[in-house]
Amino acid sequence: MTRLLVVVPSETDPPARLGEWLRAAGLDLDERHLKLGEQLPGTLDGYDGLLVLGGPQSSMDDDETSPELVGVRELLRQAVAADLPTLAVCLGAQLLAGVGGGRTRVGVDGPEVGATLVAKRDAADRDPVFGPLPLSPDVIQWHHDEISELPTGATLLASNPHYPHQAYRVGSHVYALQFHIETTPEMVRAWAESDPVGMAASPLDVETLCARATAAHDDIAEVWQPFAGRFADLVRARAGASA
Repeated sequence: MTRLLVVVPSETDPPARLGEWLRAAGLDLDERHLKLGEQLPGTLDGYDGLLVLGGPQSSMDDDETSPELVGVRELLRQAVAADLPTLAVCLGAQLLAGVGGGRTRVGVDGPEVGATLVAKRDAADRDPVFGPLPLSPDVIQWHHDEISELPTGATLLASNPHYPHQAYRVGSHVYALQFHIETTPEMVRAWAESDPVGMAASPLDVETLCARATAAHDDIAEVWQPFAGRFADLVRARAGASA
């Protein structure tokens, strides 16, 4: 069985639909829910890929503020060093930037929340995972911090006018998404109802923002489920090479 380690820093952002897509693509998901007290392995030995999800923590939190992120950073370092197939989402993407020599900061233009679009960069057309995506795919945003500098040697794959570093790749197999593709409408509503600062940055009220996010979810699945399948292909290829 092809094994994917799934790091869930917060129960507010479970793998949800992304987890379903990856299982459907043939991966065995080993989920570790950090806020439930589940422990991370010390190494990635025995795993063919890594998925790190989001949460309300900040990538700038020190070890005392968010001790659960210490092990996450170490696993991301190992993944970069081994060029292990990795997908880092939102907080995961920000943590990856930090361990890879990039920088994060509080978003200079405030939180970015709700359904929106991102635009592929030219380099994405040559990427086996990003290449088949449409030029401007639908996504869900929910972040207060931004990736202000990409990791050393990273390839920018997607941008938007609000924050330029929306998706990137480190090495050949380590991917990061500032945005979300895993959400359900229920998750977005929970975020909207619990984040008054984020909502204050939006011109929309909670009901309108949630309605627009719900309307976008079918389009998100149409585009990003095949993306998840292509990422799963990388993980299976790694498993075959290691067999």
